[in-house]
Amino acid sequence: MSPKTKSSTQTKSVTTTAIAEPPHFKIAEALRTLISRTPDSSEEESSTPFQRANQLKNTACLKAAAISGMLTLPPGPLGMLTILPDLIAIWRLQQQLVADIANCFGKREALTQEMMLYCLFKHGAAFLARDLVVRTGERMLVRRVTLRTLQQTLQKIGFKLTQKTISRTLARWVPLIGAAGMAAYSYYDTKCVAETAIEAFSKPIVIEGTSKAQST
Repeated sequence: MSPKTKSSTQTKSVTTTAIAEPPHFKIAEALRTLISRTPDSSEEESSTPFQRANQLKNTACLKAAAISGMLTLPPGPLGMLTILPDLIAIWRLQQQLVADIANCFGKREALTQEMMLYCLFKHGAAFLARDLVVRTGERMLVRRVTLRTLQQTLQKIGFKLTQKTISRTLARWVPLIGAAGMAAYSYYDTKCVAETAIEAFSKPIVIEGTSKAQST
């Protein structure tokens, strides 16, 4: 093989690898790792679950704003390096929030991977309300999906999140102002997650394939 042909082959290999691993694959993989384990929660079932859930929501929103605000402070290239750590830190906080809300409504057994994804991303990915969790009257039906379907769903979410992330990367280049904007967004995003979880776990939940409903 001539040097020119070898060089061409290597270039094609690098190009193929780059095409095979678009940015949203990394986010999808991070999500897969995230939901592979539901966090433990010390939260107990509450006699006033709505009040307690709203307290949890307010605390988590402030924490999310503080995390994103601090991670966005480094300007320019340094700020760009904090994008994925920022996302993962916020997702972990929100994941814990969902688990705590499930517990305070006494619905821990209903917290499947499908329900976790629904609570975390339903406000930004409407298809989750069709593919994973469906409201039927006053009940929430959780659809158990195959591993392949779950992976495809994570890819869809990853693609949407990548688009949103790209649109917000400019904030990393504007010190202070960018940090304030990212803090506000994380506060809002966490608020949406909490409200989705409160609405879902406050209703009877039926997990597909079982006959027993998780009642209020």
